[in-house]
Amino acid sequence: MGLCESARSPWGSSAALGAGVGVMLLGLCLAQSTAPQAACPAAASLQTLTQPQYQNITQDIGASFMAALVQSFLHTVQPKPFPGDLILQITKNPNQDVIKEVLVYEIGFLVCAAIGILYIVLMPIVGFFLACCRCCGNCGGKMYQKQTSSIHCRRRALYWSAFITTVIILAGNICMFKSNENLKVSVNQSPGQLSKTVDNINTFITAVPQQVNYVVNESYSVIQKVTSNLDAIGPQLGTAIQQQIKGVLFSALYPVRLLNQETVNISAQLTTLNSSLAQLQFSLKVLQNNLTNVRNSINATLSNPNCTGCGSKKSELQKLTLDTSINVTGLNIFQSAVDEIIKINLTSKIKEVENYYDSIPQMVTNDTKNVVQSSKQQLANIEKQVSQFVSNSALSALSNVPVKQVQTDISNITPDVERAEQIRWGVSLAICCIVLLVVICYLLGLLLGPLGLIPRADTTKRSCTADCGGIFLMMGAGFSFLFSWLFMIVVLLLFLLGGNIYTLVCQPWSNGQLLKFIDTPGLIPNFNLSQALGLKTDLSISNIYKDCEQNKPVWTTLHLYELINLDDLLNVSKYTEQIQQQFDNTNMNLSSITLLSPQVKNQLSNFSSKAISFDSTAVTQQMNNISSINLNTSAAVLENLAGTSTNSGIKKQLQDEAMALTQLQIYIETIITPQVKNLNSTIKSLASMTGGINRTVGEVLTNVGIAQDFLNTNTTQIIKIESRSFLDCQLNYFTAYADWANLTITQQVGRCQPVAGAVDSVETILCSQMVESLNAFWFSLGWCLIFFIPSIIFSIKLAKFYRRMKHSDVYENQTSNQIIMTHIPRAQMKAT
Repeated sequence: MGLCESARSPWGSSAALGAGVGVMLLGLCLAQSTAPQAACPAAASLQTLTQPQYQNITQDIGASFMAALVQSFLHTVQPKPFPGDLILQITKNPNQDVIKEVLVYEIGFLVCAAIGILYIVLMPIVGFFLACCRCCGNCGGKMYQKQTSSIHCRRRALYWSAFITTVIILAGNICMFKSNENLKVSVNQSPGQLSKTVDNINTFITAVPQQVNYVVNESYSVIQKVTSNLDAIGPQLGTAIQQQIKGVLFSALYPVRLLNQETVNISAQLTTLNSSLAQLQFSLKVLQNNLTNVRNSINATLSNPNCTGCGSKKSELQKLTLDTSINVTGLNIFQSAVDEIIKINLTSKIKEVENYYDSIPQMVTNDTKNVVQSSKQQLANIEKQVSQFVSNSALSALSNVPVKQVQTDISNITPDVERAEQIRWGVSLAICCIVLLVVICYLLGLLLGPLGLIPRADTTKRSCTADCGGIFLMMGAGFSFLFSWLFMIVVLLLFLLGGNIYTLVCQPWSNGQLLKFIDTPGLIPNFNLSQALGLKTDLSISNIYKDCEQNKPVWTTLHLYELINLDDLLNVSKYTEQIQQQFDNTNMNLSSITLLSPQVKNQLSNFSSKAISFDSTAVTQQMNNISSINLNTSAAVLENLAGTSTNSGIKKQLQDEAMALTQLQIYIETIITPQVKNLNSTIKSLASMTGGINRTVGEVLTNVGIAQDFLNTNTTQIIKIESRSFLDCQLNYFTAYADWANLTITQQVGRCQPVAGAVDSVETILCSQMVESLNAFWFSLGWCLIFFIPSIIFSIKLAKFYRRMKHSDVYENQTSNQIIMTHIPRAQMKAT
């Protein structure tokens, strides 16, 4: 808890985000030293922070087809830079001098407005006077056309002039239709685009706390991993200790197991040897008794006086004496030595060592019980603090931003905007159609006039087609006079509105001057972004926009590094001292074990020396002597002697005795010889086993001694090294997390490109779509109205060349004999 208390101090003066991050990382670093790492299982790799998906907002509706031309005109009208200082003066002290400065700044618009007003005033007046003059027979009202030599050239010049101006007006009218439609599409799409913009802002506002929560939740995962490893500290740290002593311990147990197995095998061979030896001795005893009886009978027969020539054969009977005694030197001594080793029970000794080895994890668990409990309590406190940060963090206030209310307001106002736009579109469409009506009148006049005109025909006899053409030209001029001044009012109002919006809002917004102007101190009362965030340096909206435009995270955009020293909070080593000290002070001395006692070692040495004393060569020689017995020779001597004997009784006795010897030889070959071979084989096998006893015992004593010395001198050091490795492994968990958290917080959390995108979207909707379409409309309409003036002049003058005159005039060429007919004015009667 000391570490927790000492780490609280950096939080107090920091902003909520920095404080929360500090709490979270402090807890993680504090927990890192208590997690196990003996086995050091790989932790799950931390994933790159997933960025939210945002909607594509802006749609190209072709609103900028006249943008360059209109903007060039507006730059000519208003070449002055953005009047930031003037706007500040208006907001602070709008006196008479400031008004004069405003008028001076708006001089270009005022001049254009004056021209428009002059147009509005003069156009109906001129039209009125022109109509009156024509009604009075003046200004071309008299239906008479003087025929001259240049009349056709004049007609052609007027025709093409009228045609060119009409085409120009038609081009402007087409631009009116297109800009009107673009404005309608812009207005109709703007609620949806604004709604998507708000959705993106809402997604961003929602994503930032979620991203921070993700980083925090990863800390929970690490804490849970550490807690899980603490619960498994016995198996993990104990397994590591086992691995360190496994080699030397098992190398000591191997010859012990081998010796135990060899002892068991020798004991079994000795049992077999004793059994075989007892059977052989019994068989030899039977043989010896039977042979003694036969020898006595033969001796009695050869001593009979009736046995002729038997005295000389008594020397042969000496061969019937057998040595059937068997003496196995040292067998009893060796048997007692083997029995002593069996009594030691090497299997139990091996099992005792294996139980010690297997109990190491449990001993580690028992020895670290207190430090694990203390560490887990600290982890619980850390997790509790992090949870409090999540619930009390100021980031949660982002959810209170009324984004949904903005969307609701947009939805509520959309029907009213659509109705207003429908009215505007209808009025604009009517204006476009009236201008188109004028153009159609001019085009019909320009089409029908030449089509029905016969150049040298009498002007009073012109065709109806030509006359209609002239009438259409006059109608176009009349409509122009009638509506042009009204349309100029529309142009003037839209020019002042759209032009100033472009020069004062859209243009500075596009080049960044507007955002810099908003950053002007005092423009927005009681608003200071740096003070609100507790920053030392000035933080401007324009800089935020630039950073967001580059999709930078909020850490750098809002200068959060001034609120909290993240590198210091992520310094893992500063939080691990207490936990490391607790582990260093933990006594994990594994209980000692004696692999083999000195008494057992002495017994093994004695067993080795007695095994050497066992003499298998002498026993083998005795077996060979028994195997060399051959009674058939003596039986053959008796058979020969019986063949020479004349006494039937003696002959019969000799033959019976020879048969008895033959039977005894058969007994030797069938009973005793296999037993001798079996016993000889057992002795050889036992001799081969005892031959390696000395080497095996030597390996046992050597390896056990090495293992015992290793355990006595290195166990404590192994425990310390593996405990440190255990801690370092957990430190790596949190080091990796700290690096990931640092990278995530400073480079990935809250990438604010959607904020800049929202600003750009609003600018696109307002300026690039709506204002540009509006400006294109009034510019196109003004374009048409300006060219109404020459079109009126050309159409009125050209109409007389097509209309049917009431009075004729003939021009006679010098090469012709035609008579020039001149009009003789009629006498006028004065009114009385």
